[in-house]
Amino acid sequence: MSEPSTSAAAPPSWSIPRGLIVLLSLAAGVVVIGGLKAFSGIVGPIFLALMLTIAVQPLQSWAQRRGWSSWAGMIIALAAVVAILLGMGVALAVSAWQLASLLPEYGDKLNSLLDNVRGLLSDLGISSDQIHQVLDGIDVGKVVEFVEQLLGGVLGVFSNLFFVLALLLFMAIDGMTMAKRMAVVAHQRPAIASALLSFAEGTRKYLVVSTVFGAIVAVIDGGALWLMGVPLPILWALLSFITNYIPNIGFVIGVIPPALLALLDSGPVLMIWVIVVYSVINFVIQSIIQPKFVGDAVGLGVTVTFLSLVFWAWVIGALGALLAIPLTLLVKALLLDIDPSTRWADVLIGAPLPKKVPEEVAQEREAERP
Repeated sequence: MSEPSTSAAAPPSWSIPRGLIVLLSLAAGVVVIGGLKAFSGIVGPIFLALMLTIAVQPLQSWAQRRGWSSWAGMIIALAAVVAILLGMGVALAVSAWQLASLLPEYGDKLNSLLDNVRGLLSDLGISSDQIHQVLDGIDVGKVVEFVEQLLGGVLGVFSNLFFVLALLLFMAIDGMTMAKRMAVVAHQRPAIASALLSFAEGTRKYLVVSTVFGAIVAVIDGGALWLMGVPLPILWALLSFITNYIPNIGFVIGVIPPALLALLDSGPVLMIWVIVVYSVINFVIQSIIQPKFVGDAVGLGVTVTFLSLVFWAWVIGALGALLAIPLTLLVKALLLDIDPSTRWADVLIGAPLPKKVPEEVAQEREAERP
């Protein structure tokens, strides 16, 4: 009697051990991250142009639905992006110039404030040498120099702006036939087309939600600062609008400059009021209300959004902090959504749960049995 064959029951074997596949994937990820970090000055503007192109793509579709030529839709979309970029750039440059011209007026107040701090530290038993080491580096001239460097950074943004605008022009031209191209991809590779369309749709939803809430926060913050008499409320309102695109900690970055200026202008009481008002307004809107809409729009949990902020800010810099959510959506589309066998991971990173999880369905079926 021959022995039963067990080859049919044996599980399929991998040509490469799974552990080695994981290690190779991690190594490839490290190489990719290192490359992104090395070329962050190019990667950031490229993705900014891509994000802006995706944001205005509906304008091209709208023009085509009205029977206009593809060139007309491209010109409308490009003009909208250029108007937004130039408007914000000019507003930032003018406001930064006003701030640089205003700071020297607070020299005497800053010196008086430093004298008070020295007296307080001396009363606490701190030696004069330690006090001088801490406070001697604080100088209005250095603050003005920092603002001048900030203005230089703004001009640097304008130099990159020409690169972004050139990319926008080329991407807008390609966008005239993108719908037909995606139709071909959807016919040949439906999973890839679904992942890319999901990324584009999620990016648009995120931009809409962040822009709406950013405008609300900017108006409220600017009005509150104007009522409290803080100088340059329009600049700080614009800063609140921009930092709203930074998830989780954007309002913390936005409150520091107006709080310091309030301290120099009217003393610590006004600074405390600025911090309290900002914290109440921005915590309620940005930390309670907005994450609910953002999470529903992009399918990312609060933890994932915070980690994406830290990661992309480290890889690309300040622009990575602003583009953290769209960049994460792109990675999610390329690594998870593009393969139907890995889409189960969407639930783990924050995708909306189904109305009934499998355990609840099984319990209901069990209860319906006689």
